[in-house]
Amino acid sequence: MVAWGVGGSSLSILFRNVRAVTLAAGSTPRRLGELGAGSVRDGVDVLVEGARISRVESGVRAPSASRIIEGRGRVLMPGFVDCHTHACWAGDRLVEWEMKRAGASYLDILGAGGGIMSTVRSVRRASEPDLATNLTHRLAVMAREGTTTVEVKSGYGLTTEHELKMLRAITSAGTAWKGTVVPTALLGHAIDADVPNFAERVVYETLPAVSAAFPGISVDAYCEKGAWSVEEALRLFEQARSMGHPIRVHADQFNALGMVPAAVGLGAVSVDHLEAAKEQDLATLAASQTFGVALPVCGFHLDARYAPARRFVEMGGAIAIATNLNPGSAPSSSMPLVIALAVRHLGLSVIEAIAAATVNPAAMLGLEDRGTIESGKRADLILLRHTDERALAYEIGGNPVDVTVIAGEVVHGGNEVTPSA
Repeated sequence: MVAWGVGGSSLSILFRNVRAVTLAAGSTPRRLGELGAGSVRDGVDVLVEGARISRVESGVRAPSASRIIEGRGRVLMPGFVDCHTHACWAGDRLVEWEMKRAGASYLDILGAGGGIMSTVRSVRRASEPDLATNLTHRLAVMAREGTTTVEVKSGYGLTTEHELKMLRAITSAGTAWKGTVVPTALLGHAIDADVPNFAERVVYETLPAVSAAFPGISVDAYCEKGAWSVEEALRLFEQARSMGHPIRVHADQFNALGMVPAAVGLGAVSVDHLEAAKEQDLATLAASQTFGVALPVCGFHLDARYAPARRFVEMGGAIAIATNLNPGSAPSSSMPLVIALAVRHLGLSVIEAIAAATVNPAAMLGLEDRGTIESGKRADLILLRHTDERALAYEIGGNPVDVTVIAGEVVHGGNEVTPSA
């Protein structure tokens, strides 16, 4: 998959006396019992040299001219990997939120030309620099909340011109951010009713243009009533695969239309949402190499419906969780909130939720160099203000992250850092 980010620091950092949730034991991705194997180590030091983790042990001496962060027993863990977001947009959906509060459903709003299409109109009016700036501001907030890698989808352009504009804006913001941005071409997001044969135009006009400008980028679609049908999505995916693009799909958010087994048959990287998934489809997904991505902020914000993640894990599925950050159904960039919701509503244990927010989504995005605290891994790390990782899920709201380090550079909580003697 395509990823964008900048390099790390050349200085050393020593985290001294931390409770390290290393997630170092187990295969990748974590399934079944391995998902809950946290490999927690108390009272250890973690040395970062350059952009990589160098040592994880007790009694590490700080190299000269390094920086020391006193852990005082606080939790050190891998940075969050938010593997499903729509973080690039313009405008807002506050009027529609008021409609929802008055009783309108999400699909009602979408069918009336609102929802996704409302944001589409705002994105088409916005300039490429404005979209990049908006995303840059959101990425900065995400870093403060502990997210160090984030997937960002297009999908609010719908025309070839505006989808390319969005992808360029995502790339631009990603190259300026210290973390890693993985762009996804969400070409099958909504159906523009004003354009005849819209799906065919996307498949035979927009997809080739995106493929030429962004070879190898993942291609996504939203398969749902009022959006892309299974047949339309499959045409897009088959064409995308023939051009060398991995595929992802939004499926079974409100209705189970048969996309899950079809996506597994195509070798999709992930199927995301799954709130309405049928038992047999869930079993098919769990037995495959395709990840299931649960998005609990949607249930919290929309309708109290959540993916059957516990059942999926018990079936042996590879689970990841993400914010789904967007202006309509998931207005939150907080992975700590996602973990809190996953423990309450998805049936995951705290360690399972942490693994589903770090090592598993890193593997899903093809970024095997992060997601655990081990020697040689990329130094994307967060230091919590808590001394017990369970507090990360217990607490609702607020920011539990005292320090964020991305590729060996402190990007949040600089007052925690002191020079070595």
